[in-house]
Amino acid sequence: MTDETSDLLRERLKKLKAVEALGMDPFGGKFPKDAAIGAIVAGFEERKRARTAGRLSAVRLMGKTAFCDLKDETGRIQLFVKSETIGPEGLKLFEALDIGDILGAEGELFKTKTGEISIRVEKLTILAKSLRPLPEKWHGLKDVETRYRQRYLDLVANDEVKAIFKKRSLVIRSIRKTLDDKNYLEVETPMMHPIPGGAAGKPFKTHHESLDADLYLRVAPELYLKRLLVGGFDKVYEINKSFRNEGVSTRHNPEFTMLEVYTAYADVNDVMDLTGEIIQAAAAEAKTDADLSRWERVSFADLMKDSFGIKPDDPLEVWTEKLKKKGVGIEGKALSRTQLINIVGELLEPGAGRSKKESHPVFVTDYFTELCPLAKKNKSNPLLSERFELYIGGMEIANGYSELNNPIEQRERFLEDLREKGKEAASGEIDEDFLTALEYGMPPAGGLGIGVDRLVMVLTGQPSIRDVILFPQMKREK
Repeated sequence: MTDETSDLLRERLKKLKAVEALGMDPFGGKFPKDAAIGAIVAGFEERKRARTAGRLSAVRLMGKTAFCDLKDETGRIQLFVKSETIGPEGLKLFEALDIGDILGAEGELFKTKTGEISIRVEKLTILAKSLRPLPEKWHGLKDVETRYRQRYLDLVANDEVKAIFKKRSLVIRSIRKTLDDKNYLEVETPMMHPIPGGAAGKPFKTHHESLDADLYLRVAPELYLKRLLVGGFDKVYEINKSFRNEGVSTRHNPEFTMLEVYTAYADVNDVMDLTGEIIQAAAAEAKTDADLSRWERVSFADLMKDSFGIKPDDPLEVWTEKLKKKGVGIEGKALSRTQLINIVGELLEPGAGRSKKESHPVFVTDYFTELCPLAKKNKSNPLLSERFELYIGGMEIANGYSELNNPIEQRERFLEDLREKGKEAASGEIDEDFLTALEYGMPPAGGLGIGVDRLVMVLTGQPSIRDVILFPQMKREK
């Protein structure tokens, strides 16, 4: 803390005492508002009485009068404060105010000579004294570290940031409406799992003392939602928090929001259609500028063949040889087939959405079966799966497939995944209860996952996932 900041804090504490000396509570209680500031401005009538509240954002002194700005989340209104109107006690309160204080104001509406809608203040009420000065030039707070770490200051300072998070709320509301209108049931499934599953990703681990059991924050809710299909729910969805103990980037946060949807008696094509409906409805609700006029489908298998000459039945040695010839950096000789697929996928998939320097949505289909342990095989080519990933502007937004509902094949896929990781099947490595559920019979189904944070990034034109998460994960301050 600088000496200047310390001086400002001391000065504000003096003003706090001045408010208390007037017999007023500097952190007052309930203050019913006639309306939000935006509504008062929109419904302006000359001499109509108004009672509202907000944060003091500017003061302009002119002799015995002052013009102030009062803001809330809906807008700004000017306060006209005159000593004769607010009286001696009101004047003393006004003299003890600071920028950032939260106030209630009452009086008549009028327009100034310049046409500014204003309240001729008859009474001021202090509702919360601001003991810390807002950042210098707070109307345009730009420091990224401060904006993310102290989001409340970012919201106070930048109206456009508030607008982003209001749009995020509209997007989630639209998602719910689209699915609710189609008679999907919104459900909640556990966030702590005895066995991590449903997606690739390193989990966060914790321990429950009473049960003396290790638990994992979920990496995905998929396996629990499929249990509900077994139980007889045909159409379910969950807007959920999931967690991955992995890196942080402009597209990754350890805690993130996912939409997962499961539809009995559907397949991957139905899921692609549903994905388009959900996203277009959300875009309309958020009034986005994103280009959703054209949707394209490209084949991952064709991209692999055209770019690298690789076919899904090529042996590992051929893969490695062909990739190295194309300049793909591969160190060592112990890479697994899945690792190689992931390397190539990272090279190919983002490019699919930017192939023509456009940001339109691109469904990437025909993934190799080995990359999709929970998806059905393509009936005409078992080396490919009935799976897609959706990219917009080169960023993965959604993932969906025809769900594998054969318990015998699912067990073998789980075991193969363990062998791929160099592990032997051991107690706790495979979700036996999920396999048991499949053995009772799960209807054929289509499943969908949409990264809500990333979707909001696209629909609001934000470059970083931190710009659409209110409180993103940050390194601890020293």
